[in-house]
Amino acid sequence: MKIKKDDNIIVIAGKDKGKKGKVIKAIPSEDKVIVEGVNIAKRHRKSNQRDKKGEIVEVAVPIHVSNVKLEKETKAKK
Repeated sequence: MKIKKDDNIIVIAGKDKGKKGKVIKAIPSEDKVIVEGVNIAKRHRKSNQRDKKGEIVEVAVPIHVSNVKLEKETKAKK
């Protein structure tokens, strides 16, 4: 897997096609990556204390590495 943590990527397939983001976490054993601001899902969190209420939280869900590509970076020539 060529994509690593902190790489800038572009989504090339799926509902978020065309979006750009930074890789937060790479999961090489599953060939998946978690990208900031891409593939967001809502999860319901149950209340676990007496005073704290349950809530709906937005979480970044892993996306398969075949659906993303590295964003080409322009480097200044000396």
